[in-house]
Amino acid sequence: MTSPIRAGGPAASFPLAPPISAALWLNTPGPLTLAQLRGRVVVLHAFQMLCPGCVSHGLPQAAEIRRAFDPDAVAVLGLHSVFEHHEAMTPAALRAFVHEYRLTFPIAVDAPSDPGPLPRTMHAYRMQGTPTLVLIDRCGRVRAQHFGVVADLVAGAEIGQLLAEPATAGI
Repeated sequence: MTSPIRAGGPAASFPLAPPISAALWLNTPGPLTLAQLRGRVVVLHAFQMLCPGCVSHGLPQAAEIRRAFDPDAVAVLGLHSVFEHHEAMTPAALRAFVHEYRLTFPIAVDAPSDPGPLPRTMHAYRMQGTPTLVLIDRCGRVRAQHFGVVADLVAGAEIGQLLAEPATAGI
């Protein structure tokens, strides 16, 4: 399912992005919040290390976005959202995976829910699975959410569209 970038109307009419509920962060000296990243477009990539679409397309795309855009303008975050095969996808296994795939962007390990199979952030964003790409504008509002493989050109165009908007739109 794809929810392309929503344009038109004041940015304030778009919902604020729910906070990231992380049990652990990798590739960053401390926890990150979306509030800390205001002023930048945030690319949130939800993945599972055992998801073929994530490994073959989503994670390489996130890494390329990180390389292609100025980090002061675009922040790339990974969200490891485990909703199946919990026993195989431990923090130690994820650390090895991140090292082997040379992932350098910050990665949050989605906090488990009480009760329910979906982790907290995945549930808050109403994600259907992985990979999921969420684009958050510079004001902290969800502007697009894509489930499944997203063409690189589409992702890049949507990020460019958000960068072209005034940084203070809707504040």
